[in-house]
Amino acid sequence: MYNSHMDLIEKAIRMRKEATETLIQTWIEHKIFFSFEFWLMAALLVLPLIILLIKIDKSKIFHICFFGYSVHVLSFYISLVGLNLGLWGYPYQLIPAFPSFSLDSSLVPVSFMLVYQWTINKKKNYYLYAIITSVIFAFIVETLFLKMDLFKIYDGINYFHRFAFYITISVCAKVITIIFLKLQKNKPSAD
Repeated sequence: MYNSHMDLIEKAIRMRKEATETLIQTWIEHKIFFSFEFWLMAALLVLPLIILLIKIDKSKIFHICFFGYSVHVLSFYISLVGLNLGLWGYPYQLIPAFPSFSLDSSLVPVSFMLVYQWTINKKKNYYLYAIITSVIFAFIVETLFLKMDLFKIYDGINYFHRFAFYITISVCAKVITIIFLKLQKNKPSAD
């Protein structure tokens, strides 16, 4: 039993390695880095970060960045599960080993960070604006990405599933941030 299990695990690891090597080889052979789509993904990585540097409320920088980091981590992990299950994919990648790098590291976190910051500063309901942002990503941005072949969905995944993806990320990131803010307020003083 044990050898059979380990043999299957090692086979799966080899298959994953071969799949990654195929993605890298395809990326090199098709000169993806010369394509419009590659440079668009590069812009989707860099431009949101520049906007964030300009727009972030410096008085709340740690708070907002912690929230954004939570969005990034959750987005990355959920994307990884979807990729591993073959539910979606990213045909044009900045780095083949990190298929959703531009979106999970910049565009999605920065967008939700700016919404979060705005709701805090204007005393608005975060959850309402997180829903609106999720609708924009799931039904508008991803529709454009699908039409441009920047994103692919498979196996019955639809816009409502993707909407749930964004809602889950935005709510969980908010809850994690609230928990850590409460822990910070309740910490014993270091006298």
